[in-house]
Amino acid sequence: QVQLVESGGGSVQSGGSLRLSCAASGTTYNTNSMAWFRQAPGKEREGVAGIGRDGKTNYADFVKGRFTISQDNSENTLYLQMNSLSPEDTAMYYCAAGISSLAWWFLHESYFAYWGQGTQVTVSS
Repeated sequence: QVQLVESGGGSVQSGGSLRLSCAASGTTYNTNSMAWFRQAPGKEREGVAGIGRDGKTNYADFVKGRFTISQDNSENTLYLQMNSLSPEDTAMYYCAAGISSLAWWFLHESYFAYWGQGTQVTVSS
């Protein structure tokens, strides 16, 4: 089993920045993909960014150029640097881990078996 704990969410004004963190523990050696998802009220959960164990990344079009996903394998920690935030980015952000080495590319929730509890990001105009 893999446990994921997110942190770093909060409230920020439009144009601001936040950095999310996700601490992983347990059988992390089984996971080959990590990702961030988000879910806004009344909307389906959507993939934001994914990263493979080798550091390859994939981003949803709506965050390209604004968000950066990274990981520290020695610390088993996943990050999401979010810049130029807008009210449309308001959502609960979830960290996810998957066994498949291609899950980071597909960036669909069905490929990820482990999920954190989420951290709220609120962007005001």
